[in-house]
Amino acid sequence: MAQKKTRPSVEEFKRFVKKHPMLRQEVKKGNYSWQELFEEWYMLGGNHEQWDAYKGEMAKAKESNQLNEENKSDFVSLLLQSFKDMDMNQIQQYISSANQALGAIQGVISSFQGDKPKEEVPEVDETVRRPRPNPFAFRKD
Repeated sequence: MAQKKTRPSVEEFKRFVKKHPMLRQEVKKGNYSWQELFEEWYMLGGNHEQWDAYKGEMAKAKESNQLNEENKSDFVSLLLQSFKDMDMNQIQQYISSANQALGAIQGVISSFQGDKPKEEVPEVDETVRRPRPNPFAFRKD
């Protein structure tokens, strides 16, 4: 049996539909026909923002991970560059002054806590206090 050769654009459209599985559901619901989708795809291209809604969850996750990886690498390179530009003596001086400020704040807080009167605990007169009989004590008769 002779196999028909399809146009390359049709094969490319098939790969596009595999990446956007929600399009199949739209055709099954009757919202679109394959011909309409093919024509829109051919005119707009596969990267148009209209097709983002039809991507499968796996494709969205993969695209999101790629963007996150790019952002992480940009952040790491920016962080390393900022470490290279730092003056360590100046940073040590900032840390020292912050430590002194925290010590002063702790001193102020402790001085306010020292003025607070302690709660008075009522003293119990030992003569008034009687021992309670043990309910589990047994005596021999």
